Amino acid sequence: MSQNIRGILFLCAGIAVFSFQDLILKLLSGAYPLHEAMVVRSLSAIPFLLVIVHHDGGFSRLSTPGLWRMLARGGMNFFAYGCYYLGLAGLPIATTVALYFTAPLFITCLSVAFLGERVTGIRWVALIGGFAGTLLMLRPGADGFDPAMLLPVFASFFYAAAMVATRHLGSTETASAMAFHSNLTFLFGALILAALFGSGSHADESHKALAFLLRGWVMPSLRDLALMATCGAIAAVGLTLLTQAYRVGQANAVAPFEYSALIWGLLLGWAVWGDWPDLMTWAGILVLVGAGLVLLYSEGRQTRLEPVP
Repeated sequence: MSQNIRGILFLCAGIAVFSFQDLILKLLSGAYPLHEAMVVRSLSAIPFLLVIVHHDGGFSRLSTPGLWRMLARGGMNFFAYGCYYLGLAGLPIATTVALYFTAPLFITCLSVAFLGERVTGIRWVALIGGFAGTLLMLRPGADGFDPAMLLPVFASFFYAAAMVATRHLGSTETASAMAFHSNLTFLFGALILAALFGSGSHADESHKALAFLLRGWVMPSLRDLALMATCGAIAAVGLTLLTQAYRVGQANAVAPFEYSALIWGLLLGWAVWGDWPDLMTWAGILVLVGAGLVLLYSEGRQTRLEPVP
């Protein structure tokens, strides 16, 4: 099995796992603050990640010359998922996921700029088309525009930067070590947010995304605490799978399969909240998916044309 195919399989598995975390966090976002969910999630992920680290090179892999770069990558992931979760609180899950689909486009662009990976003319056309699809969904200046729609786009940029950093670090660091340090930065960032907003003095219920960010700490019920802790197990497995995907596969080969999240987003949003995209959003989704398929086709064609070493 080729490295790119292995990366694709890891990515699809990671996307499926994280889709259920999206469901849990959206359910919790109406009553709890983001920082509380992230603190509980990060703490509960540590035991799972330590077990994974132990079986993936041992604990010595946690302290290497690349430690600070892994922590910097973790910071990118913190901003990525923080923006994504805030968007998830304020938008339908399918819309959030669809706007987050700019990530493969950013990944392809950044892989060219920082990894020197080749992108053909047809891929550039696909990238332009993908960004056009994003604009169709955002509809800047239209009555249906919600500023919260920018949050998944910001999230996708930070996520893309983190995944390109993953590819750069992959030759020297293990996937589990990178996932562990990402989780540490999640915990640190969440504690900073808790220190700033945990008292509830800045609470603002004018928008669901703002409420999720600024709401004060709430004592959770046992059920909700268990759901937050479940997110830790999901995060441990999901972070490791996504990290491994970009560690073993070429970024511009693996990235188009991020679009598998659309299936989960549409199904879960419809099944739980009855959300269904409007016509303009569907148009944007179709353009984005079309761009992703073009990227996928061009990657497969390039792979077939490359000489066997």
